[in-house]
Amino acid sequence: MAEIRKISDFLWEIEKDESKNMLAPVRIYADQNLISRMNKDRTFEQAINVAGLPSIVKNMLVMPDGHEGYSFPIGGVAAFDAENGIVSPSSIGFDINCGVRLIKTNLEEKEVRNKIAPLADALFENVPSGVGSKREIGLSERDLIKVAEEGAPYIVERGFGFREDIERTEEEGNMIGGDFSKVTREAKTRGLFQLGTLGAGNHFLEVQKVEKLFDEKTAKEYGLYENQVVVMVHTGSRGFGHQTCSDYLRKLVEYQEKHHIKLADPGLSYAHVASKEADEYLAAMKCAVNYAFTNRQIITNSIRKSFEQVFGKSSDALEMELLYDVSHNIAKLEEHTVDGKRRKVYVHRKGATRAFPKDHPEVTKIYRHVGQPVLIPGSMSTGSYVLVGEEGSMKETFGSSCHGAGRVMSRHQAIREIPASKTFEELKKKSVEIRIRTRKLVSEEAEWAYKNVDEVVQVVERAGIARIVARCSPLAVVKG
Repeated sequence: MAEIRKISDFLWEIEKDESKNMLAPVRIYADQNLISRMNKDRTFEQAINVAGLPSIVKNMLVMPDGHEGYSFPIGGVAAFDAENGIVSPSSIGFDINCGVRLIKTNLEEKEVRNKIAPLADALFENVPSGVGSKREIGLSERDLIKVAEEGAPYIVERGFGFREDIERTEEEGNMIGGDFSKVTREAKTRGLFQLGTLGAGNHFLEVQKVEKLFDEKTAKEYGLYENQVVVMVHTGSRGFGHQTCSDYLRKLVEYQEKHHIKLADPGLSYAHVASKEADEYLAAMKCAVNYAFTNRQIITNSIRKSFEQVFGKSSDALEMELLYDVSHNIAKLEEHTVDGKRRKVYVHRKGATRAFPKDHPEVTKIYRHVGQPVLIPGSMSTGSYVLVGEEGSMKETFGSSCHGAGRVMSRHQAIREIPASKTFEELKKKSVEIRIRTRKLVSEEAEWAYKNVDEVVQVVERAGIARIVARCSPLAVVKG
């Protein structure tokens, strides 16, 4: 393993090393404890391999929640030149546009506490979860095409939400350029009946209270206040996106062989920008991105209906407004300043979230004067954060931040070492209701399988990437 040089208490670097075929340094945002945790898996080895990919720009970046992933570390960011660079599916991830949204209410904890159990029941019933979960909402294959190519605005027109939701969604819920003809039959089949479902793994739906404000001015702009009840949703493109990534990874292995490309890790297979293979993957990826935005929008509609059932008021009366929706598994063509010059690059974010600052033209007009909301979920029974993008992200990280707490145990290790009873006991101690499909998942997703999210966001803030606005704590958790 290459030497890791300390730059500051929150920034480290693996210098560019031609003997390791590195074309750029690796920069790691972490404190000493987080660096030590990353050093226990293949995070740095994988980051070094990414730093050897052609036309990588400036640095390979690892966020403080970084950990080993499939070939490309989760919590990683890499930008490639828009004219001579590459597109790499594993640098985006299998769950394309896995992301987070936060829904506000005008309820306070004291109004919800005595109804939290029936509310958890309603959410568990109305939002299917678990491996392979399906839902019949009357959509045809023609509707699926519309979803893939037009995204969340299409489903809002069908009555699943409001125009205001679109204004508060990254890309306004529609990444232009999706081409359904580039999606395989297998992905289409898996996607048709999974819209509006949560899935399994680390995906969740959580009723939370705003526990503490750190930046009252920005919190006010976001419509957040202490003891307010909010709902966080974390899910993505389900089988549709997973199948799309799998299918194109196989296709790009053929591309590597055809062009005699040798990689330190074959899982990092790529296609050169403007090649037929890259164009086809990007068109299919955008379909999965739009699918995920739509999935979270339909789930939002179900959440509103659940609150209406339990509280006997309309979602309008409950002021169930979307704060924001962010993606953290995606590649985007963006313009950034590199070495003093404006340059177009394909930014690959895998387990990393945009953190654009105020006055950036791509921040929705609603928040442009304050900066983009950055939503950071924690592990079960701990807490989650709302941050705001800072100017430092544009200078240092291609406008990117962390995306969550980040695992420290594999799922298998967590099942072996953390009894489900320990998590249930912790949730009970904190008066957190839980609804879950399988007991095994309680161990997989236990808080001890993850890093400390408080520590992770503190690194991000100290680095000037994003500023902490509010901390939210769970009242009820719904998982697959």
